[in-house]
Amino acid sequence: MKPILVKKDLYFVGVFDPDIRTFDIIMKTANGSSYNAYLLKTDDGVVIFDGVKEEFGDEYFAKIESLCSYDEIKYIIVHHLEPDHSGTLPELTKRAKNAKLMMSPQANMMIKAVVHASEIYFETVWSGKSIQIGGKTIKFLSTPYLHWPETISSVLVEDKVLFSGDVFGSHYYDKKIFDDVVGDFDYAFKYYYDHIMRPFKRHVLNALKLYADENIELIAPLHGPIIRQNPLKYINLYKSWSEQKGIFGGKGDKKTISIFYLTSYKNTKDMAESIELGCESEPNVVVNVYDLASLEENNVLNLLEESDGILIGTPTINGDAPKPAWDALSCMMLLEKTGKTGGAFGSYGWSGEAPNMINDRMKALKFRVPLEPLKIKLIPTQDELDKAYEFGKEFAQIVNGKMVEMDM
Repeated sequence: MKPILVKKDLYFVGVFDPDIRTFDIIMKTANGSSYNAYLLKTDDGVVIFDGVKEEFGDEYFAKIESLCSYDEIKYIIVHHLEPDHSGTLPELTKRAKNAKLMMSPQANMMIKAVVHASEIYFETVWSGKSIQIGGKTIKFLSTPYLHWPETISSVLVEDKVLFSGDVFGSHYYDKKIFDDVVGDFDYAFKYYYDHIMRPFKRHVLNALKLYADENIELIAPLHGPIIRQNPLKYINLYKSWSEQKGIFGGKGDKKTISIFYLTSYKNTKDMAESIELGCESEPNVVVNVYDLASLEENNVLNLLEESDGILIGTPTINGDAPKPAWDALSCMMLLEKTGKTGGAFGSYGWSGEAPNMINDRMKALKFRVPLEPLKIKLIPTQDELDKAYEFGKEFAQIVNGKMVEMDM
C-alpha cells in the first residue's frame, strides 16, 4: 500500500496486520491490528514518528522511500520502545545516518539494547521542550507509564495533531484508517483501554491534564484508527473511565473491604465470616464477602477495582492454593494497585502453605501487606474464631489509616 495523507505534508507510513489474533499474549485481536507510524515533510527536512514491527520493515521502508530520501530525515521521534513500534528502528538508524533520535530520558537506559549500537545520535526530551523544523513546531509531553516508563507524546502545534503513543489506540484493522470512515471500533477502543491503560489510571489522568492545554483536532495513535472526527469524545471517555472507581462507583467516603474465600469443608468460610465481623466493628468501612468459586472473572475484576482492602481466604490443597485464588490475583495485572491493602488467611489440614503463597504474591503485586497470614488447622475453635475477628478488626484499622511497620 502507498502512504496515506493524514494532513498536508503529514503521512501515515504504518502497516496493517489483519491476521493477528492474539497480541502480547493477553489480548484478543479478532479484527487484526495496525502499527501506526507517521512521516512529516517540511522545507527543512523530514521527521519520522515511530517505527513498526520488524517483520513489516519492507513495506514500512518502501513507504518512506516513496516520500523522501534517507538523507532528508532530520529527526526520528520515539514515543515508545516496545518492539511493535521499534522493530524497524535499528535499520532506520543505519539508513538515516544523520537523523537525531528524540526520546524520553527513561528511553536512554533502553535504547542501546534496541538499536544494538554503541554510538547513538540522540537527544532526550520532556514536557516543555520542542523543536522547530521548516515552519513546524513539535512540542513534547512527558507521559510515563502509558504504558511503559519511557513513553512520551508529542504535538504538531500548527496542525493541531497529537501523537499520543499507545494512548487512544485500539487493536482494530480497517485499511480506511480514519475513525469517521472505518467500521464501528468502539468495542475495540474500550477493550484496549481495559487491557493496556486501565492499570495506569493515575498516569492517564496526568497525561489528560497535559493534553487539555493543547489545541487538538486530530489524534494519531500507535494502533488502530486515526481520530479526526471528534477527538474530544475519546479524551472524555478516557477521563471518565480513569476517574471511575469500579463499575459500581465505590461507597463514597467509606473504605471498601472485599473478602474473597474458597472453602472445602466450611472452615475457611467460618473464618471469613468472623473476619467480616471484625472488619465491620470499625467505623467508615463497608465489608463484602464473596465465594470465589461462584464469581465470574469480570465481576472479580470490578470488585477488586473498587476495593481499598482485599483479603483472600483459601484452603491448602496439594501444597498449593486452588486455581480460583490465583485467577483472582491474575486480574490485578489489569488494575491500578497503588494504595490497595492486601492479606490472606485459610484453614488447612497438613502443611498450610496457601495463605503464605497468596501473601507473597500480593507483595510482588505491590499491595501493602501489613499482616502475617492467619492460618488455622482444620476446624476453627471459638478462640481461633476470636483471633479471626481481631485479624479483621486490625486489617480494617490499617485500611482506615492506622500506621504499622511492614516487612518489605
